Amino acid sequence: MARIVMKFGGTSVAGLERIRNVARRVQKEVEDGNEVAVVVSAMSGETDRLVGFCREAAPLYDPAEYDAVVSSGEQVTSGLLAIVLKSMGVKARSWFGWQIPIHTTDAYANSRIESIDTERLIKAMSSKEVAVVAGFQGVSDEGRVTTLGRGGSDTSAVALAAALDADRCDIYTDVDGVYTTDPRIVSRARRLDRVTYEEMLELASVGAKVLQTRSVGLAMKAKTRLRVLSSFGDPDLSPEGGTLIVSEDEIKENTMERQIITGIAYDKSEAKVTLTGVPDKPGAVAQIFSLLADANIHVDMILQIAYEGHITDVTFTVPKAQLSQVLDILEKGKEKIGFQKALKNDNVCKVSIVGVGMRSHPGVAATMFDALAKRGINILAITTSEIKVSVLIDDAYTELAVRVLHTDYGLDADNKPVEEAIA
Repeated sequence: MARIVMKFGGTSVAGLERIRNVARRVQKEVEDGNEVAVVVSAMSGETDRLVGFCREAAPLYDPAEYDAVVSSGEQVTSGLLAIVLKSMGVKARSWFGWQIPIHTTDAYANSRIESIDTERLIKAMSSKEVAVVAGFQGVSDEGRVTTLGRGGSDTSAVALAAALDADRCDIYTDVDGVYTTDPRIVSRARRLDRVTYEEMLELASVGAKVLQTRSVGLAMKAKTRLRVLSSFGDPDLSPEGGTLIVSEDEIKENTMERQIITGIAYDKSEAKVTLTGVPDKPGAVAQIFSLLADANIHVDMILQIAYEGHITDVTFTVPKAQLSQVLDILEKGKEKIGFQKALKNDNVCKVSIVGVGMRSHPGVAATMFDALAKRGINILAITTSEIKVSVLIDDAYTELAVRVLHTDYGLDADNKPVEEAIA
């Protein structure tokens, strides 16, 4: 007998017929003698619909009330799945974040899980009752509903698996694993059998939509084994394939030689902001990012260009969904910061290469820059880490950039080894 957490994304529960397919997968695990908790997302498109209502109601909406609205999507799904399971003779009940409870910070719209009380869940699961948990949500110290940011159901599932000391956490989605890049753009992209926590963390942070960044970080910290699987196919059969997300040591034990570059990701959800004429003096840049940090705005790429005359331009990227809020904050702080203009560009894309092999192979970044230059693709900003290089480009070149890099790094199916590609 195993204790498992199963998570199903929005496309997996997009309508009652798909919810019935999910229920059959859950039923099979129960019949195999396992203790099961299921974490569900809102139906595909539902969260976007609810977010749209909030924006239409007020562009600068109250984040606490936003959470009250958008959390309802997952609650509907959890209730429907519990109803279907019961109709099939499977003992089940729905659980909302506040009922468990899942305690979070009060950073509404982007809360973090602080603790999970699992006593009631464990008692229910040990009696063979399936716990159907509404993902993406928790409860603040004030007793208000909170949400964990877009894709937060992944975080809910991994955190729950860690708190329950589950044997595994299976993430069911509309793809059958993690690919070298988006197969909708590159038809010769390959499914990866195993990926390290570090690589998946970087891929998720730079745009890979398979898993939310925070969920991977939680899994790495708790050493929770993850498996990404497709929810489609025959639900009465054991799922095949998928991608395991595990430690680098475990991968080394199973693979003698690995690709230098594991995958290529892209992200169109960011916007570029440039502040011109910022005073080139100590503390000026700190004032900019302190104001944004106080508003829980995540800043990604940062570029500073100094000019003669003690002024500088500061460029950075922020979530496109928060661009209006960012510009409002900057305008209110204009006198304090001392900049001249705030320029925006929301037609940009971040393209990234990721791979632990970058640690020991020089020339990887140079290959990226050269490949883009040969196709006339201008780089607007660059960031790097030990196993990642990201560039900001015009979003019109997104697909071209991804295809070119996937080929030049030898990631296409039946392509030459990456060692030859960067030689």
